[in-house]
Amino acid sequence: MRRGIAATALVAALALAATACGGDTKDGGNSGAKADGELSGTVTWWDTSNDAEKASFQKLAEAFTAKHPKVTVKYVNVPYGDAQNKVKNAFSSGSEAPDVIRADVGWVADFASLGYLAEVPADTAKKVDAEFLPQAAASGKYEGKTYAVPQVIDTMGLFYNKKMLADAGVQPPKTLEEVKTAAAAIKAKTGKAGLYLRGDDSYWFLPLIYGEGGDLVDAKTKTVTVDNAAGVKAFKAARDLVTSGAAITNATDGWTNMQTAFKTGEAAMMINGPWAVADSYAGDQFKDKANLGIAAVPAGSVKAGAPQGGHDLAVYAGSKNIAAANAFVDYMTSQEVQVQSAKELSLLPTRTAAYEQPDVKSSEMVQFFKPAVDKAVERAWIPENGSLFEPLKVEYTKAITGASSPEDAAKAAGAEFRKILKGWK
Repeated sequence: MRRGIAATALVAALALAATACGGDTKDGGNSGAKADGELSGTVTWWDTSNDAEKASFQKLAEAFTAKHPKVTVKYVNVPYGDAQNKVKNAFSSGSEAPDVIRADVGWVADFASLGYLAEVPADTAKKVDAEFLPQAAASGKYEGKTYAVPQVIDTMGLFYNKKMLADAGVQPPKTLEEVKTAAAAIKAKTGKAGLYLRGDDSYWFLPLIYGEGGDLVDAKTKTVTVDNAAGVKAFKAARDLVTSGAAITNATDGWTNMQTAFKTGEAAMMINGPWAVADSYAGDQFKDKANLGIAAVPAGSVKAGAPQGGHDLAVYAGSKNIAAANAFVDYMTSQEVQVQSAKELSLLPTRTAAYEQPDVKSSEMVQFFKPAVDKAVERAWIPENGSLFEPLKVEYTKAITGASSPEDAAKAAGAEFRKILKGWK
C-alpha cells in the first residue's frame, strides 16, 4: 500500500500544521511573525520541487491561510534546472520577483553576496542554530549571518531493485569494483544493465571524487583541487563504469532516462537521493514498495563519500510583504510540515526533534538516509559554489561519454574553476 493519507485526512493535517506557524514555539514553530490576523496580502513562493513532490508542497503552502486567512499564497513551480538563473534575473530586475524562494543549498551564499536575500529575523536565526541539524543550518549562512532556513536535507545512496539483484545472486555492491562484478551477473541473468549512471549532471560526479579522497576545491587554502590526482582518478572511474559495461548513461535528459530505466527494470541500480523515492515508487518495478532497496554509495579506491545537499527557504530582500513572507517560511519549515513531508515524500527533516516523531521513525527511507546525511561531505559554502557546476558538468559529460580523456577533462575543469575563483591557486 502506498505510504500516505486519504484526502480528507490530508486536509485536516495541513490545517493543523498551519496553526503551528508564527510565534507558537511549543510545537517547534519559529517565532517572528505578527499576531494572528495582522498579516495580509500575497506571498509568492517559487518552489523548485520535482513533479512527484510539487502537488504535496502546493497543498502544504496553500494551507498557510488556515492560520492567516488574510494572506494569499501564490504557488509557482519553477523547474529546478532553470531556477538558479530565473531567480537571479527576477531578483536583479525586481520585476515579478517572488517573495520566497526554495533555493538549493549551493545557491544561498551566492544570492546573499549579491544582496538579494533578506537576513533572517534574529529570533528565527537563534532557533535555526538551536533546533536544526548543524550541517543544515550552515548552508543558510553567509559571512556569519543567516539568510535562509533549511527546509530539507539530503545526500545520495545506491537505489537497487531487490528482485533483480536476488535473481542474479548478488548483494548490493559496496565498492565500484563490486558494482562491475554485480553488473556482469545481472547482465548474464536478465540481459539488463547493472547501473544507470547519470551523465549530464555534475552532482553525480561528487561521490566519485569523494570516493578517490578528493574534492572540487579547498576553501580554507583557496585552492582548486578538481584537477589533482584524485580528480583525474574520479573522471577515470566514471568512464571505466561505462566502458566496462557496468553502467549505461546518456548525455542528454539524464534525469528522465535514468528514472525510466530504473522504474521499468532496464537498469537494476542507480545513484540518487531522497528526492527520487516518490517518483521511483510510481514505477512498475516498485508497485510493491518493499522491492526498492537503498544502500550506501559504493566506495571508490579510497572511501565511500556522498555530498550533503538539500533546499533552504529564503526571503527576497525587495519583497513588499516581508513580515508575511517570514511567517510563511516559519510555517513551511515547522516541525509539523517537515514531518508531513517525510511521511508523504520520504524527505528528510532539518529539525532535530522531527526525527523523534512516529511518522518519521516509521519511514524506512528516512531512517536509511539520516545516518548517511550525518556522514555526508559538506560542500564549500562559497558564493561561487553554484557557478562551478556548469563547467564541471561539461567536462564530466565529455569524460563519461569518451568525448574527452579523464586527464583532459580534469585539466579543463580546473582551468574553468580558476577563471571563476579569481586569485585561487
